[in-house]
Amino acid sequence: MNEHIVVGLDIGTTKVCAVVATTDELDRIIVLGVGVSESDGLNRGVVVNIDRTVTAVKLAMKEAEHMAGVDVQNVIVGIAGDHVQSFQSRGVVTISNKDGEITDQDVQRLLEDTTHVAMPADREILHVIPQEFIVDGQDGVADPIGMSGVRLEANVHIITGLVSAAKNIYRCIQKAGYHVADIVLEPLGSSFAVLHPDEKEVGVALIDIGGGTTDIAVFEENTIRHTAVIAVAGNKVTDDIRKGLGVMRDQAEQLKCGFGVALVDMAEDEEIQIPGIGGRSEKRIGRSTLAQIIQPRLEEILEIAAIEIKRSGYARHLSAGVVLTGGGSMVPGTDELAAEVLGMEARIGRPMGISGGMVKEVSDPKFATGVGLVLYGLRPDIIGGTPFRTDMSDGIDGSANGEGLARNIARRMKTWFDEL
Repeated sequence: MNEHIVVGLDIGTTKVCAVVATTDELDRIIVLGVGVSESDGLNRGVVVNIDRTVTAVKLAMKEAEHMAGVDVQNVIVGIAGDHVQSFQSRGVVTISNKDGEITDQDVQRLLEDTTHVAMPADREILHVIPQEFIVDGQDGVADPIGMSGVRLEANVHIITGLVSAAKNIYRCIQKAGYHVADIVLEPLGSSFAVLHPDEKEVGVALIDIGGGTTDIAVFEENTIRHTAVIAVAGNKVTDDIRKGLGVMRDQAEQLKCGFGVALVDMAEDEEIQIPGIGGRSEKRIGRSTLAQIIQPRLEEILEIAAIEIKRSGYARHLSAGVVLTGGGSMVPGTDELAAEVLGMEARIGRPMGISGGMVKEVSDPKFATGVGLVLYGLRPDIIGGTPFRTDMSDGIDGSANGEGLARNIARRMKTWFDEL
């Protein structure tokens, strides 16, 4: 078994999920362990209670380590929250080599140039994803390394987040006794696990409905074109049930998971018994009543997602429609409702690309981000073969020889943490 082990840690609003994976001699991905713990230290994807988050991280990591039989030092962690913003940028450099050949250093210099944009002091760059390169006016170049040219330009997609949100995630991981090898935007992580390469080529939107946030990523021509995080998600559905039926939060969650459907038409004529509060007699409600509470809120989430997809400018290019994932998409009928609201094909995305180990355990939409993070760590070309990305093996094995932009960003984030 390969000694190269990667851990993906999805710190969500309702759960913390750790996935430990490695590759075998045939380069197939094997999941060694999975750990899940309840999380209540976050609100809408952002850490609001350090101690509770640290406890949840420790529990999930210990469970995953015990299952895998390994001790872990480094983790790849996901970041979300409605503070995440993205925009397009453009950069240009000249090629100064004698023979005019474009090298890796030229591309790094160009990508560094695209990051010179005016930004508030409280925001920092999380990812720089090249959309396309232009060599001497010739556009549509996917990878310019090795080509000859004088002038090299690039259009890039820059994803930024709040410095404080990233610092708090770092602090939680370090307090739990681990080291952050890389920090990855959660919708980007989920996309690695649930989207098929063909879908990314013809155009697809990923909608990851979590507990506190709904993450959106739009892909076309194998590149991410738009990202957004919205603060309405599965917890709002649970709150509506709690208020609408006058039950405890735990009971509302059980009703949603056990009896909920996304479309009123799908609800059967069945009565559900709900225990009374404070010694009162039990209540009885019909499943259609429950569906009447769930459907409007899910419609609202999907309508906001539709606005974001429209804002990306790629709504007409999504031949593959939408892929729904995350725990919030597990309510039966969510895909049918999405097809109705968005007016395009919809399917539920389950993690793919795993060949062995705990395949059944992680083939659930709620593990999409955790599995995506380990795929990101084990497959250097997963972001589309672009030269900027961190070589995760450097971070995991401790031999830092990659001096790319992402490495600089990771180092810069460490310095913010050290300044605290």
